[in-house]
Amino acid sequence: MKITVVGGGNIGTQFAVHCAEKGHEVIVYTSTPDIYKNHLTIVDENGNTTHEGNIVCATSDPEVAFRNADFIMVTMPSTMMKTAADLIYDHSDSHPIIGVVPGNGGSECAFGKCIERGDIFFGLERVPAIARLVKKGATVRSTGYRDELHVAAIPAAKVDICSELIRGIFDMLTKPIPNFLNLTMTPSNPILHTTRLRTLFKDYKPGVVYKSMPLFYEEWDDASSELLIACDEEVQKICRALPEYRLEYVKSLRVHYESPTVEAMTRKIKSITAFKGLTTPTVEVAGGVIPDLHSRYFTADFSYGLTIIKQVADLAGVSTPNIDATMQWYKDIAIEHNEFRFEDFGITDMKSFAEFYLR
Repeated sequence: MKITVVGGGNIGTQFAVHCAEKGHEVIVYTSTPDIYKNHLTIVDENGNTTHEGNIVCATSDPEVAFRNADFIMVTMPSTMMKTAADLIYDHSDSHPIIGVVPGNGGSECAFGKCIERGDIFFGLERVPAIARLVKKGATVRSTGYRDELHVAAIPAAKVDICSELIRGIFDMLTKPIPNFLNLTMTPSNPILHTTRLRTLFKDYKPGVVYKSMPLFYEEWDDASSELLIACDEEVQKICRALPEYRLEYVKSLRVHYESPTVEAMTRKIKSITAFKGLTTPTVEVAGGVIPDLHSRYFTADFSYGLTIIKQVADLAGVSTPNIDATMQWYKDIAIEHNEFRFEDFGITDMKSFAEFYLR
């Protein structure tokens, strides 16, 4: 296949290597094509090469990237999905299969025009593995490969095609799931990151400076787990209110982390090897640090994550006090006020919501 990977970061590089290793013709669409080598590698935690492959090229020219592509895999942040979608709509000409990872963040609405013209669109519930660049344009470290990937598509009838495509690239079990809304409602970063940030910075306002901040995961505490579990249960409450959307694949974080209690959740998150050493997003200022409000943990996980879950709750008439309070906390301190809104894509009530997702 002729495959274009959109994004030259951690996950984009990971996808490019796996696709190239399988013999596909791979182009990486990136803002920094000049630093890319044709030979890309994936290494493990010890620096040993585990996967490698040769790409055709890296480019910042959308005409080169998207014209004649059979499959386009988009690995951009949620905040950039609409820009990527518009470029793909304008420059692709062969009704490509379009995938996004991860599948939450409103990407399905961003690609609405592509879906309407007949392109197959799909998303992955989560990334295949934790990925961290070793050298941009050359090597990425990938650890903790999942046993199975969940795949959802629009239209839903095309999910088997997309599931088989990903299985062939990663040699990994894939599970087709019945409705894309399962991905939209997945309580990963939109719950995990936002509840931790609110707990860490609960008393923040302009002028407040912290001497230091704990590690984001490795020093997780019970207060963060308590809020996480409360918001996670509200997600499950929304799903139970929408039985026709078959949201049984929206797995509770308590199930995902096998942690039914606050204390168990804290122990589990602190112990995850792939999370070790990851810092809290902060900016150094005189006297200490303040939250980095330009970090994706804030700009994506609230404005293109938690807000979507809240808007679905509002459309469905479900009360979510903990999610509401967490979202309002962010709005009170936010610097950037861009936010995903269903109404920007013509979804204003449950009728238009159903027309979009039940197809």
